[in-house]
Amino acid sequence: RFGAVMCCCGPCAMYRRSALLLLLDQYETQTFRGKPSDFGEDRHLTILMLKAGFQTEYVPDAIAATVVPDRLGPYLRQQLRWARSTFRDTWLGLRLLPGLDRYLTLDVIGQNLGPLLLALSSITALAQLAFTATVPWWTGVMIALMTIVRCSVAAFRARQLRFLGFSLHTLINIFLLLP
Repeated sequence: RFGAVMCCCGPCAMYRRSALLLLLDQYETQTFRGKPSDFGEDRHLTILMLKAGFQTEYVPDAIAATVVPDRLGPYLRQQLRWARSTFRDTWLGLRLLPGLDRYLTLDVIGQNLGPLLLALSSITALAQLAFTATVPWWTGVMIALMTIVRCSVAAFRARQLRFLGFSLHTLINIFLLLP
């Protein structure tokens, strides 16, 4: 629907051998700020594929098995790893954005600015509560509106209401990941 997938998930991803061989050296020697990096390899490989001019595609009926965290600690570590790879690989893929679907560009920007704005909003709300003893209701309304708008656009573009459920992830961010 959007013309590209920005992260082909490891357990579900399939690549043409010829395409993978072209990028194998860059993939195996990935660094960030001059240091070897070994997290977010699926996102990194996806960005390398897109930069090389290959297309990425979502296949809704693909089936794969993977191991997922079943306890809070491993889940939070996974989410933080994913956040780091999102920030890191956005720098790698910045030049791709003008050539992508406008929604994908907006989504990539949102994936990077959203958590920063959420953290800033949460800290501001806590400061207001601490210093003025007033409830920062406007902050809650703005966070809810931003979340609902982003998820609604995704639901509309994908024509799938289930995208509205991703708004619950904002609560996970505020109460578990930010602390």
